[in-house]
Amino acid sequence: MTRLLGQVRRRQLSVPSALRHLHDLPFADLTYAKVDHHRELRRGFPEVVYGAGKTLGQIVAIAERLLAAGQPLVVTKATPAVYARLRRAHPELRYDARGRLLTTPPPRPRRRPAGPVAVVTAGTGDIPVAAEAETILRVMGVRVVPCYDVGVAGLHRVMRHLPALRRARAVIVVAGMEGALASVVSGLVARPVIAVPTSVGYGAAFQGLAPLLTMLNSCSPGVAVVNIDNGFGAGYFAALLCHSH
Repeated sequence: MTRLLGQVRRRQLSVPSALRHLHDLPFADLTYAKVDHHRELRRGFPEVVYGAGKTLGQIVAIAERLLAAGQPLVVTKATPAVYARLRRAHPELRYDARGRLLTTPPPRPRRRPAGPVAVVTAGTGDIPVAAEAETILRVMGVRVVPCYDVGVAGLHRVMRHLPALRRARAVIVVAGMEGALASVVSGLVARPVIAVPTSVGYGAAFQGLAPLLTMLNSCSPGVAVVNIDNGFGAGYFAALLCHSH
């Protein structure tokens, strides 16, 4: 809305054109989706498209509506096919294959980036979930400090990163298997810890249920837990923490 009014004031957009844009506010009804154009006004960040479970055509149509409204685009769980289809008309789009995230380039920051947020993984297999968190943080204007493969099987590895963890505004810990790393990190730093259980592990890990329960039962105060493999949720929450000061 602010961008639209500014364009009218600078005579970059006519009043009739602005009215046509306003017809789609607060949402555009595509029958199978109600594209929320007021999300940024309420939350400070536009609607994020969850790609899983949607057809290619549905994702493209939703993305086109958001882009036409001049809003940043973020599609989680995006496939290479979605990226290939959209980049024909929007070559500026970026695709993170590790985190399966499709985004518009972050706008040039008007001030120094917030953060930093440390993103810690227990193992290399947890990096795809961590990458989703990292991309969201960067899109939301937060600096990221990655610390990979520092699980509890070798505690000396995480100790090496303690100075960086203590300088961070928040720490995201991504772990599968038994998920103990979040409690360990929380016991070492005076920062909020956002724990992300992953589906990495053998049979009794139950596709992430075991680390989820471990993290929920952490005896170290200051640990918040998101859903299994939800790197997006962890990154979004950490960004809100950083921007709330």
